[in-house]
Amino acid sequence: MASGKAPDDARTRHPYGRDPDAIERPVFSATIRPHCSLSRLGFRVVMVACGGVALVTGIAFLQMGMWPVTGFFGLDIAALWLALTLNARRGRSFEQVVISQIEVLVARVSHRGERAEWRFNPLWTRLHKVEDEEYGLLSLSFVSRGQRVLVARDASPTERQAVADGLTRALAEVKKGY
Repeated sequence: MASGKAPDDARTRHPYGRDPDAIERPVFSATIRPHCSLSRLGFRVVMVACGGVALVTGIAFLQMGMWPVTGFFGLDIAALWLALTLNARRGRSFEQVVISQIEVLVARVSHRGERAEWRFNPLWTRLHKVEDEEYGLLSLSFVSRGQRVLVARDASPTERQAVADGLTRALAEVKKGY
């Protein structure tokens, strides 16, 4: 049954056969988060276990008449809680890298919600790697017209290498199209 309307795919197709939205569609997109040492449950387990050990040994020292030691156990637990809380809060930060045909976007969002962005032309952008034989890929950065931006700062060397491989392929694909 024929109708007077053209099929949906014919309306969105460019007369020369190219997709008009392809230029803005990302070739590569990644969100990089720092490694978080503990989940919420892990945080609670560690704090309860360490608090229990500190409580039992603190009571033992208190019974022996060494009451100042109990206060130092409390300080240790407070310092551990502060360190793990700050680490968990820092784990909320992330870095976003998007490569499309028209731009390379690097955006960093801190644990406070502060956002910083860098935009580059993909044709003038290259990937700079610093590698060590023993440790692997130490740093990865975009370089364009004298500006350098580190990428995947919080990733391990093996994770950074995987990101570098994806970025290299994406930049090559974008440059191949021109």
